[in-house]
Amino acid sequence: MKTSKPRRGRAKSGLLPELMAAHRKRTLLIRLVSLVLGAATIGQAVLLAEAVQRVFVEKAAPAALLFTFAALLVVMAVRTLLAHANGQIGLRIAADAKKELRARLLRTLAANPLLAARQGQTGGKVSLALDAVDEADGYFSQYTPKMIEASIIPLLILIAVFVVHVPSGLILLFTAPFIPLFMALIGIQTKHKSEEKFEQLAAFSGTFLDSLQGLVTLKLFGRAKRQQQEIERSSLSYRDATMDILRVAFTNTFALETIVMLGIGIVALELALQLVVFQTMQFHAAFLVLLLVPEFYNLLKNMGTAFHGGRTSLGAIRNIEVALAANGTGAAPTGAGGGSGAAALDTSMPGAAKINGDADAAAGTSHGQQPGALPPLIELRGLSFDYGQDAFSLHAGSLEIEPGMQIAIAGKSGSGKTTLLHLIAGLLPPSSGEVRIAGRELTRINEDDWFRRVSYITQHPYIFAGTVADNIAIGADRDVSREEIVQAGEAAGLSALAAELEHGYDTVVGDGGRGLSGGEKQRLALARAFLKRPSVLLFDEPTVGLDLHTERVLMRAIAELSRQATVITIAHRLHTIRQADRILFMEQGRLMGSGSHDELLHTLPAYAQMIDIQRKGVTA
Repeated sequence: MKTSKPRRGRAKSGLLPELMAAHRKRTLLIRLVSLVLGAATIGQAVLLAEAVQRVFVEKAAPAALLFTFAALLVVMAVRTLLAHANGQIGLRIAADAKKELRARLLRTLAANPLLAARQGQTGGKVSLALDAVDEADGYFSQYTPKMIEASIIPLLILIAVFVVHVPSGLILLFTAPFIPLFMALIGIQTKHKSEEKFEQLAAFSGTFLDSLQGLVTLKLFGRAKRQQQEIERSSLSYRDATMDILRVAFTNTFALETIVMLGIGIVALELALQLVVFQTMQFHAAFLVLLLVPEFYNLLKNMGTAFHGGRTSLGAIRNIEVALAANGTGAAPTGAGGGSGAAALDTSMPGAAKINGDADAAAGTSHGQQPGALPPLIELRGLSFDYGQDAFSLHAGSLEIEPGMQIAIAGKSGSGKTTLLHLIAGLLPPSSGEVRIAGRELTRINEDDWFRRVSYITQHPYIFAGTVADNIAIGADRDVSREEIVQAGEAAGLSALAAELEHGYDTVVGDGGRGLSGGEKQRLALARAFLKRPSVLLFDEPTVGLDLHTERVLMRAIAELSRQATVITIAHRLHTIRQADRILFMEQGRLMGSGSHDELLHTLPAYAQMIDIQRKGVTA
């Protein structure tokens, strides 16, 4: 935090003036257009006052006013075109500025991708590049043109009012400063609220993306509902920050309208006294002043509204500046991109070490396993699944998996192994047939009850943004102690890794934290399973691509977990297949046969061919 404050100070005088300097010609053009627009505004008021004077006071014939009306229409058209031109110039400035901001962000992140990956969550960076840059639009498209107009046109109108009627000019001169004064007070608050809003948005984006990527893991560990509540909490925080800005905006609008109303009222009262009571003023002059005064105040009011929007945009630009400075110097950004890993913990981890699980789920458990939670009988009955018309379909037929068996699902790539495992896990609903668990149809079993008994470890387990301990604790649906987390880590072979890490089990990993190797991710996933002690273990060959030492560590941990569980593994390696009690051989979405290794070698030529290819070291 100490390092971020100086950066914010430097950013304030760096990026924004640089962006505006690149559009110096366009801002100069806005000034010239505003000068002509001010003259057109005064000219319109003069012509309108002249027309009203001649029609209602002098009773002139309509034919005598044709030139006046024509000139009035021309001036009104010119004024409209000039106002439109200023808006278009502002939009062009905004489009180019946003393009430049996004390009700088992408260049900065791409220049040092490893460093950038360690600083904040991906969702926060995406939010910064999309939402924050879009929010910066208002500064260039609205704030800049309106502020330039407000610095030129009201001054021209004030001079014109002084020429026509000095007392009215003095009223404008003394009441006008209240508008920028009030804007300055409100603007300070708006800027801080805007920065808070974008910090909340970055946190929400990081939480949502992290949860979306790890959705399967959340469901398998019964954390989906809890994470839904976390996302809701993060969303409500962002909503509250947004509402705070709107509250300031409404206050700003009310105050500006009040000042404008009082200013116009005072001028109108003074003109009425001069015109009616003292009779020291002509109708034409009074009406002209009365036309110019609302224009004067409306411009200042519009400036106030644009000022509020500009301060909101400044909060977004400030976050972009901090991110650019942080990624350029190697320090973690503060309040941009979701914060550093530890800061993102509370909003992204579905289950922290201080988990508050259900008490009844924890009662009588040992390492998360319920008393009597023995491996169930798993039955497939006429099971089939298809991904849609003309897409892959699976036909597994019927079979039984007895409690405690070691099952290997084998077959070539694309044969339907993973789809079958997902159906058994309950992650996919069957198109026809059913999966039965202990005699009950899986789709009729309470999802939380089923997932409490299952662990599914893929080749690439998802690691949430949080500490190592937090990622292990997600395996429990109850209160867990630090000792239980450490024991689960030791059982999974994480002790050596924890000893090497700077903060041990409190080291931040996942999105925005320390990267983990494939073997380290697998061990962390196994630690979750040790904490959970499931009765059904599903593996997608977790040892593929690992070195021999890591594989041995994992195989020992898996053997320990398998002692009191049914294990179903997608097998790619010969030694894994041969050790299974039963092998399910898949080919082109069909279960071609099941049995032991020796049985299938003699009864299924396709299986024998696959084994022969593996023995020769050729990948199928």
